Amino acid sequence: MPRQARIDAPGALHHIICRGIERRTIFQDDVDRDDFVHRLSTVLLETDTRCYAWALIPNHFHLLLKTGTAPIAAVMHKLLTGYAVRYNRRHGRHGHLFQNRYKSILCQEDTYLLQLIRYIHLNPLRATLVNTLEELDDYKYCGHSFLLNSKPLPWQETNEVLEHFAKNSVVAKQKYRRHLSDALNCDESSDLSGGGLVRSSGGWEQIKQQRDDGIFLRSDERILGDSEFVESVLASSGESLKPTADYHSRGIDFSRLSTSLAAYFEVDSSELLTASKKTEIVKVRSLLCFWSVRKLGMTATSVAALVHMTQPAVSRSVERDRLLAVNLELDLENIIKV
Repeated sequence: MPRQARIDAPGALHHIICRGIERRTIFQDDVDRDDFVHRLSTVLLETDTRCYAWALIPNHFHLLLKTGTAPIAAVMHKLLTGYAVRYNRRHGRHGHLFQNRYKSILCQEDTYLLQLIRYIHLNPLRATLVNTLEELDDYKYCGHSFLLNSKPLPWQETNEVLEHFAKNSVVAKQKYRRHLSDALNCDESSDLSGGGLVRSSGGWEQIKQQRDDGIFLRSDERILGDSEFVESVLASSGESLKPTADYHSRGIDFSRLSTSLAAYFEVDSSELLTASKKTEIVKVRSLLCFWSVRKLGMTATSVAALVHMTQPAVSRSVERDRLLAVNLELDLENIIKV
């Protein structure tokens, strides 16, 4: 899928998740972790980027950042490039260290700040890097311990976080810790993955029921927030979800699109979903990839699984076949009517 533009603005809150390539280890020992933390502190202080939560796991890390004087993309580029160069040199390896692009979810602060802090800070415990909350209290590669520590990090927003719990620092720390312990037996990950209206609509089951009833809600995997927040963010970035939502509301999905394309070009619809190299099949399958991604809002990965192509091949088709559609003077609306 063509990469969607990062959504950012001064003061925007981002939950960032970055994994090692093929989920490989990116922190082999404390030397690696210390180097990463040092680089993180340097770039955050240089750019006035505020950090509310962070956690290092052997094959990935989480950050909860608020944009300062530099875009989050610039902050992450400097952090990841410098760390990867040193890591590769130190461990005698070559090539990419991180998996594709890091995931950045723009978050509605009022609604999700404390929930995100809790989710991120419990990651080392859920990953069994520590076995108890008491051990997490002393784990130095997670922001949790520094919220409780008498010597907080200069680049972590300790006071601002604790003030959400109480004015008195001792009471605030107790309430914050209780906030974490209350969530030990539940999984919040599905509620914090972006997608617009999932939380405010009652979760995935209710979303599914609404879609079965022909109701399609606006969402965007880059954004965690309610309807109004999603719309305002997209409007400020010059984007809109209305075309995709409109196609969904009319029951135009991948299956209907592939059937319509096959009928229009008079080819076997089942052959579109194979690895056939026939010239006409390749052309129609390319258009199927293009419209599935650009109009229906599907990911290149999900389309690739359906048409038996690789994700990079689908992405290339999407980029290439915009021109094919234009040259053939084709419009999705006309294809669907067939």
